[in-house]
Amino acid sequence: MVSQQSHPHLSATRAATSAPALALMIALCVSACHRGEQAVVGVAQDAVSAEHHAQATAAKGDIERAQLANIPLPTKSLYVNVHEPAAWANPFLSVDANWLTLRITNADANPSTVGQGSMLRPDAARRQEVQLRLGDLSEALTALPAGAWRYGRVVAVAESPLASSKDRPQVRRNVEAAIKQLNDLGIVVEEWPAR
Repeated sequence: MVSQQSHPHLSATRAATSAPALALMIALCVSACHRGEQAVVGVAQDAVSAEHHAQATAAKGDIERAQLANIPLPTKSLYVNVHEPAAWANPFLSVDANWLTLRITNADANPSTVGQGSMLRPDAARRQEVQLRLGDLSEALTALPAGAWRYGRVVAVAESPLASSKDRPQVRRNVEAAIKQLNDLGIVVEEWPAR
């Protein structure tokens, strides 16, 4: 074994090589700490952004619920005997795998009962269908005129009869998501079986 006293240049060499290594180690630690601080700051900014987004969404939901509160609660006796989608006078939602079809029937602008439902004033002429995404459902419903809610605040929901059998699980998930949105808005759901 070689002693350090007999070879003083070994101590100096070790000190010379360990000083840059020590400096490199300190630089790496400082850099890692700085990156850690940046990550924490980034996470904090994301959390603040998510909180603002959640508050904006909640405020939007409150506004939509307030607008729909002007529509009276449903009167089941008005629609209990309606068994065909074509006869449903309130908003009707047909749910598919990729979109929703919202069918509305506008109120007759003519207050007279003369010719109502005849060829001169057909109900089908006041019917509209709109395809929309699930995320646009609440906005679409709050934009409807009061005359489209003849039974009160109730929407019929059905799985699309045109959906393929392989799409049925996705259709069912969309139905459940639509029902949740409707319930959150204070709308009664009348779910129809798939036809």
